[in-house]
Amino acid sequence: MFDQITILGPGLLGASLLKAAKARGLCKRTAAWSRRAETRAKCEGQPWCDAVFTDVGKAVAKADLVVVCTPVDTIVPLLEKIGPKLKSGALVTDVGSTKSLICRHGRAALPKKVAFVGSHPMAGSEKTGLDYADAELFQNRACFVTPLLDTKAKDIDRLTRFWKALGCEVTTTTPEAHDEIVAHLSHLPHMLASALCAYLSTRDPKWLPLGGPGLRDTTRVAAGDPAMWKAIALENREEILRALDGFQQELDQLRVALHNQQGLALQHILERGRDYRVRLRPLGDK
Repeated sequence: MFDQITILGPGLLGASLLKAAKARGLCKRTAAWSRRAETRAKCEGQPWCDAVFTDVGKAVAKADLVVVCTPVDTIVPLLEKIGPKLKSGALVTDVGSTKSLICRHGRAALPKKVAFVGSHPMAGSEKTGLDYADAELFQNRACFVTPLLDTKAKDIDRLTRFWKALGCEVTTTTPEAHDEIVAHLSHLPHMLASALCAYLSTRDPKWLPLGGPGLRDTTRVAAGDPAMWKAIALENREEILRALDGFQQELDQLRVALHNQQGLALQHILERGRDYRVRLRPLGDK
């Protein structure tokens, strides 16, 4: 599919992507760049990484596909840096959890000789780093492709086929629609889990070992990198605030039902919640 794929930021997603591309024969050569010497050292000698670069310009110079896998607040500055080094006809994408600002500023940062189309595979984890890389990470996972209105159809098709070849189920939508969707389905759950853990941290510390699997399941994502999630929350703050407002209305109804001992209203809320949860497919299932 490509002669060379270059990953900028070989963490969990980036390293998993190279592993998957190698395993599926999607490119002749893989390359990686990282700011951190420790990460570059881990990439060297890996069977899924053919070349490791200290210079980001050299890393992308021969790439047909460049995937930026760095934190969301570093993506656009990195695109500005690599723009002059990209070869004509290269396709550039990212895996950021927010899309509106990245897509518009990112495309403007690159020369017209290359194409930028945003992506977001819903394949993250509370675990980070290439030590947890998995060639099957993208299998049967949802992936957004978020072109702008004037993006060429051929570039959308190339990127869509790539993600499908990795095992993803691709949805194409606008960057703005993406940000609204993930604010509800990803960012809001993370904020709620983190807020719950922050609240519980103010209670008696002797309670800590007494929590059961329900607490662990509910709060798993709160173990994610706080710095990374701070950047995501600030970049998508308007959509997250709207999601929080909507959730607050639901929470108010729950509070009223409990306060007034309205058993039927309480059961209705619990039933709606259970029905939605039942319809959520297990990860990896079709």
